[in-house]
Order: sequence, then structure tokens, then C-alpha cells
Amino acid sequence: MSSEHKVASSLSIALISIHCEDRPGLVAGVTGRLYDLEINLGDTAFAVLGGGAELTLLAKLPDRLSLAELERELKSLPELKDAKLTVTPFGYRGSHDERARITHRIEITGDDSPGLIARLSEAFSGFGANIVWLNSESLEGASGARFLLRMAIFVPAEKAEACLATVANTAGQMNLKCQWSKEA
Repeated sequence: MSSEHKVASSLSIALISIHCEDRPGLVAGVTGRLYDLEINLGDTAFAVLGGGAELTLLAKLPDRLSLAELERELKSLPELKDAKLTVTPFGYRGSHDERARITHRIEITGDDSPGLIARLSEAFSGFGANIVWLNSESLEGASGARFLLRMAIFVPAEKAEACLATVANTAGQMNLKCQWSKEA
């Protein structure tokens, strides 16, 4: 395969990242326009972050559409007024490997303090575990800021028991409650 062909095929998947004020219709407006452009979506993630929002998508572009044309089309959407938008080539494979298969879901709650995510994620080292998805919220409670962390992880079956015990022990040392479930 020539290097020209490799470059052309690597441009067929675009990474679209949008950061903007959260507003109703944001996801519908963006994904509707992508559908109109005959773009097939790959992995897609949306999150509200404070008063803002983040939408990240892998987009499989038809041959006739360039990255620049796609960016112009998206910038014209009223839902993306004042948004920070980037459209770039996606330089990785477009599908998951085994380490992205979710084997367990973990929820950790308690009083918020700096470094919680760092300490908890370090507990996975040495077990071959991979964080596939993570969502963290700082919530106001009667006693001050509360912490809620949800993770979907992959951990090899033979290391799952020890890994989850380590995460639970780490959470316990920080006075946090930890619970998990195994994916079917």
C-alpha cells in the first residue's frame, strides 16, 4: 500500500470535539446535520460539565467530504454558536480491542477532596485493568461538597477479585463508599 493511500484512508475517520454552553437540542442538531451529510457515527460521548457541554464523536466521512467542509457545515449550526469546535483526522483504529470491553461498573461516593480520582485510578495499576468510561461529579450536600465517581472498567477475569478489593480498600482508606457490579 502506498503512503498516499495510507494518508487518504487515515483521513476517512474524523474526530469531532465540541465544547460549548449546554443547551437543549445540541446533540440532536449536531447528529442530525451529520446524518444529512451521510456521515456514519462511531464512538460518541456527551457530557454536561457545569454549565457547559462536551460532545465528542468519531465520524466516518464519505469520500466526497473533506474535513474543512465538515467543519464549515458544523460551524453554521445555530446550536454551535460560540462553540469551540475542532475537526481533525483520527489517527487510531476506529474499533475497540479487548481492553475496551466493559467487565465491571464501579460507583464511589463520599466527601470530596483533591486527588480522589488520581488515588483511585492508581489502584488499577498492576492488574491489567483499563478505565473504559469515567464520570465524576462534585455535588453540594448538607455537610459540604460530595463526590460521586462512576467508572466502567475492563479487568482480566483472573485478576478481577484482587483488583476490585484493592479499589475498595483504597476507597475505604479515603472514607469513601465503594460498590461494583459485574457486567453480564
